Amino acid sequence: MTTHPRARLDDLVHQPVRFSLLAGLAQADELEFRFLRDTLEISDSLLSRQASTLEQAGYIAIRKGHVGKWPRTWLKLTPEGRAAFDNHLNTLREIVESPPAPRPELSLVPRGQLRSRNT
Repeated sequence: MTTHPRARLDDLVHQPVRFSLLAGLAQADELEFRFLRDTLEISDSLLSRQASTLEQAGYIAIRKGHVGKWPRTWLKLTPEGRAAFDNHLNTLREIVESPPAPRPELSLVPRGQLRSRNT
């Protein structure tokens, strides 16, 4: 078992389209399907598949309705989705900002210097 923070990354959140979708939803109470599709620059079918995956996981809620006679779909981050996104983002920050733990068996060579195999 690894103690590296990457083990805490959420595979559902980590996928680039789903990550982008959750990031967008984290900025608003609710967003319309077409707005997300256009903002993320993806197809209807890709957004629909990724939204369904997140909905099944309980990370987003999908609401269907009408504006006048036109059908519309809205997506909203659930509390579980917000927690999963925030945890994933904090783990990414931890990976980026934390120096690796020192390992005595690995010695660092200053940049630009090569070690001889004989030394």
